[in-house]
Amino acid sequence: MLFLSGLRSGLFWRTFFLLAFLIATSMGAWVASFHVVERTPRGEQVAAQVVSIVTITRAALLHSNPALRRELLFDLASTQGIRVYPREDDDDVEPMPESDLTQVIEDNVQARLGQDTHFAGYVNDIRGFWVSFRIDDDDYWLMLDRDRVEQASGVQWLGWATVTLLLSLIGAAFISRLINQPLSRISSAARAVARGETPAELPEQGPAEIREANQSLLEVEMAGLSEDALKGMQSDLGQMEAIIAQFLDYARPADPANFTMHDLAASLRKITAEYQRRSDTTITMNIPERLSLRCNPTEIDRLVRNLIENARRYGKTPGTSITEIHISANVEKSMIRLDIVDHGNGLPEDQLGQVLLPFTRLDVARSQANGAGLGLAIVDRVVQRHQGKLELKNREGGGLAVRVWLNY
Repeated sequence: MLFLSGLRSGLFWRTFFLLAFLIATSMGAWVASFHVVERTPRGEQVAAQVVSIVTITRAALLHSNPALRRELLFDLASTQGIRVYPREDDDDVEPMPESDLTQVIEDNVQARLGQDTHFAGYVNDIRGFWVSFRIDDDDYWLMLDRDRVEQASGVQWLGWATVTLLLSLIGAAFISRLINQPLSRISSAARAVARGETPAELPEQGPAEIREANQSLLEVEMAGLSEDALKGMQSDLGQMEAIIAQFLDYARPADPANFTMHDLAASLRKITAEYQRRSDTTITMNIPERLSLRCNPTEIDRLVRNLIENARRYGKTPGTSITEIHISANVEKSMIRLDIVDHGNGLPEDQLGQVLLPFTRLDVARSQANGAGLGLAIVDRVVQRHQGKLELKNREGGGLAVRVWLNY
């Protein structure tokens, strides 16, 4: 029962039997296809050989000296395996075993030698491939070895199939073991960790996925799955999701068809209200009651969030853990001007343009960088899609001032 249970649940045996089934099915399909494809060409080839032998033998008998025919027949029998016998009415004749190949051979031989050509598998209890022919008014049998026309016997096919299947199963077992051995090690190590034991050291080799799984299990073991470890894992997952979202935002193509009228003032109030709930952020605003523009609302909201998040992370007021942000927006020069200013340390003047490049993080100037370096690059991309303008400069008294110009 344990063995049967292992067959149902063990990944090794599932993989092994799946590979064995695929191999056996492939072999069966190959044999069937080979029989179908090979039958007619082989039958025509054997028929041509039979016709040639009958024709040559008949001509040799016709044109040979009657006194030397016995010697000629003996020579054909001893060197070529061809025997010629007179065909008598009382011969004990058994037909050839029926098969598709035999039928193709007989049809082709009769088409060339005549429909009165007869075939037999046994004549007077002598086994062979018997073909009749006529010289003047006399009938003869020409006997060939059955091996000339028969396919491989069933026993031979069974032997070849057994050897091939055995080798294939050995290969399937090797492949299954190769695939499942690393997973088995990981499973054993995971069970040991669950029991509070120290698992055996996992090898740092094999496919990249296995190495990463081994390393992850080691990290879980070291952390002991404490509450802090779980929080750290959740934090890592959150950062990964945020980074992936940034990649998608940066790579998303522009589509002017999605532009609609959007109230920027309402969005600013909604987004800043979310950040005001954080204990490390204070935001002041100077914006009108309503400020509409034609844009992609999702992208404009992403632009605002990225600028506020960039200021919150990197623009903390020196000597405190608080980020003070001031936001203003109004219409100027037939465009909407949006300013987001922090009171942090700002950026080196020669690096103001560099932060707009993708995957750029200036950790020295603005510390605690833990993103992908796409925040301001996405802002710049959104501004370009809306045919606007982005300006960065250091604020007098400290901090970074970001100004965005948008058409409305």
